[in-house]
Amino acid sequence: MEKLTNLNSILDALDLSPQLWAAGDLEVRTPIDGSLIAALKPDSPAQVGDKMARARQAFGAWRMLPAPWRGELLRLFAAELRAHKQTLGALVTLECGKIYQEGLGEVQEMIDICDFAVGLSRQLYGLTLPSERPGHKMAEYWHPIGPVGVISAFNFPVAVWAWNAALAIVCGDSVVWKPSEKTPVSALVCVELFKRSMKSFGAAPADLMQVIIGDAATGQQLVTDPRVPVISATGSTRMGRAVAPLVAARFGRCILELGGNNAMIVTPSADLELALRAIVFAAVGTAGQRCTTLRRLIVHESIYHDLITKLKRAYKQIRIGNPFADEVLIGPLIDSNAGALMDAALTGAAQSGYQVHGGSRVEVAGLEAGCYVRPAIVEARHQDDLVRTETFAPILYVLSYKDFDEALALHNDVPQGLSSCIFTRDLLEAEIFLSARGSDCGIANINIGPSGAEIGGAFGGEKDTGGGRESGSDAWKGYMRRVTATTNYSHELPLAQGIRFDL
Repeated sequence: MEKLTNLNSILDALDLSPQLWAAGDLEVRTPIDGSLIAALKPDSPAQVGDKMARARQAFGAWRMLPAPWRGELLRLFAAELRAHKQTLGALVTLECGKIYQEGLGEVQEMIDICDFAVGLSRQLYGLTLPSERPGHKMAEYWHPIGPVGVISAFNFPVAVWAWNAALAIVCGDSVVWKPSEKTPVSALVCVELFKRSMKSFGAAPADLMQVIIGDAATGQQLVTDPRVPVISATGSTRMGRAVAPLVAARFGRCILELGGNNAMIVTPSADLELALRAIVFAAVGTAGQRCTTLRRLIVHESIYHDLITKLKRAYKQIRIGNPFADEVLIGPLIDSNAGALMDAALTGAAQSGYQVHGGSRVEVAGLEAGCYVRPAIVEARHQDDLVRTETFAPILYVLSYKDFDEALALHNDVPQGLSSCIFTRDLLEAEIFLSARGSDCGIANINIGPSGAEIGGAFGGEKDTGGGRESGSDAWKGYMRRVTATTNYSHELPLAQGIRFDL
């Protein structure tokens, strides 16, 4: 991958020009060494408004195509992604700093959701319903809803957009994408590849897929525009609290995927070697910058010492450095602000009397401007406000418990409700964890970690995570409008509920 570790070589491999975007004052720096990789011109409010208008026009044309035709466009896009998987993976690594293997995995997620949507194009099912009135039938239809606004975060600069865009496109909607201002180049490149697929498809309106570049003010213009009936926003809980009221004020629809404070319960019957491997990947992968990162480890007191000893030993073996290097498992944090938040959390932990292992800065030769950190383990005596707060960095808080009910109480006693897991060989514990009295999260796993969700299932969580669902299962319904229709095929006009209204 040596030849694809800078933006020019990546664009060359994709047969794209740096003139793809206008030069401006929005600086994009790689977290690998802090160097400038692009300077983009943000869209003006007038340009954003014009793109909304064109998205509305595109929707009017796109919704008229049969859904299987729309699925064909996504099949072509998946082929484009497969052809350029390695190059796009390198771009993800360059722009957000995750290791190259994870960059490749993110592009594979894009391919997978396109494949899912192709099949979905022939399965946008409604229902037939029994009517209480003789000579009547009831049915439920699903129709395209309109332009969909997608706001994505830096940590998954392309996959989360694809989760939303693939479903929106196959459902008959146009898409306006507002990427993070930290990772806009990936967005511009993906939209260009999508436009290539549109050209091969031949019947798609020109403005079916658009991207808007800018800061929070640009995002606010998107979420307040009444021409965009659905806003799917991925990011922090703070961001969601700002977005949701603006969308609700105009009676729009939100799909929110916000913060996570994900936990793993490790019981006495657990396979500790299996749990250990799951803990390390979930807690330190993407430098702790996943919404599904493992942040709390709740361990039975009888195995606490054994597991924490093995965990500290494993942490010492983690290789930190240039994310393009094959042997490296952790790249940099996105920027120095993320490092400062990590430092503040660990300082608070130390002041609370907790044992802190790791967490120091790591100097990487030649990459001194990058924010590289050693993952931290914090042995917390109890679950206080610090532990309940999500810090977007590789900090793992470890707690002990005596009985299973205590473990469940600790697990659920946080504001967030995204992903969860338990390691146990006890069938009763596993079933309780999945039951109504168990995990209160949108994702609950048995004997695997909380991260690495497959696209076949709906992705999202409850409480401060926002309640939205993206990706698989029936998440497609969030991008459509429902119509309940009744047809009278008789010569009578009976009223529902047996009401009489005779003239």
